[in-house]
Amino acid sequence: MVGMSRETILAKIKQATQGIAEKAEYPAYEVTDLHSAPRLAGAGLWEIFDRNFRAVNGKTMRSCDELIAFLQQTNQTTGYCDPALWESVGHILQQAGLTVETEYDRGQYDRYQFGITRATGAIAESGSLILDDDHTSDRLAALSPWTHVALLVESSIHRTIPDAVAALGHAPNIIWATGPSKTADVEGILIEGVHGPGEQIALCLG
Repeated sequence: MVGMSRETILAKIKQATQGIAEKAEYPAYEVTDLHSAPRLAGAGLWEIFDRNFRAVNGKTMRSCDELIAFLQQTNQTTGYCDPALWESVGHILQQAGLTVETEYDRGQYDRYQFGITRATGAIAESGSLILDDDHTSDRLAALSPWTHVALLVESSIHRTIPDAVAALGHAPNIIWATGPSKTADVEGILIEGVHGPGEQIALCLG
């Protein structure tokens, strides 16, 4: 496909896969065998998610004031906010003196220090955020800034990984973000923020 345009490549992929009508059935398995009992200990889904998300170096917040304080303390003054979240988050940050834009300029991706997008859900058992392309205004805005803030609705937290898998929709791309991006070399040295956000924040309002 050397020399082909992006549109030509995508058209060929679409043509090759249009005969696939439905997803394959999941293999049979005993759901209870897949649960991690210690990771599910807790009184409520938010408590369980909060503990497991923090265990993988994610940050949880329950108010815009917490987010503003963090951004100001880390000198992150310029970022992007999903237009749909402007009333609940974006304009509050702007009133606090931060520069918040609702259009993501991909040509200047390195100018954004933080990105605020919606999380479709979360998984309490693994401490993961679910980022669904069908509900994300711009995927790059969730992946390229050093700090990604995912606005989470508590009622969208799934208890277990099998629960989350069963609830998968038909979006072409779904990402499970379990804390900041990480990589490790052969010596076992863990480095965060190499191929994605170095700070992953779950902001749960209301």
